[in-house]
Amino acid sequence: MTYVYHYDSPLGGITVSSSGREITGLWFDGQKYFGSVLSGDREEMSLPVFEETKRWLDIYFGGKAPDFTPPLSTASTSFQQAVWEILLAIPFGQTTTYGRIAARIAEQKGLKSMSAQAVGGAVGHNPISLIIPCHRVVGADGSLTGYAGGTDKKKQLLAMEKSGRPLSSITNIKLLIV
Repeated sequence: MTYVYHYDSPLGGITVSSSGREITGLWFDGQKYFGSVLSGDREEMSLPVFEETKRWLDIYFGGKAPDFTPPLSTASTSFQQAVWEILLAIPFGQTTTYGRIAARIAEQKGLKSMSAQAVGGAVGHNPISLIIPCHRVVGADGSLTGYAGGTDKKKQLLAMEKSGRPLSSITNIKLLIV
């Protein structure tokens, strides 16, 4: 059984899924790959893990870095898992590139190199947006390449994180990625 919860964010509806104990998915409603891990058998229900995730999202959209992570569970390949572990380590308000992640994976695996495009595929298929912060990955030139939730949302999320202010208070978004 898959359980679902709906959260109203400043950027639109979010659907969260759970096994009952861990978060298994978190998507902006309608985003690319929406519900990729949802089974046909779903039930909307209040669960402690959803309350914890709601608290995390409230803190996050308030412009602050949550000091906890709800329990997560992802069905993935070992490569995807390695990429998503690196994403979890990107600090609030900072970014990295697909190339840097590829270099880190190559180093971990003892390889000469790793494809940044392969990393991009794993980043793009992250089923737990925001908490596993795929929006913090940018192109080598700092461009806002791709985001399953849309590049406009990515720009707003990064601007909120850089400013440390609630998303609702940011009116003129100027983004400088370093």
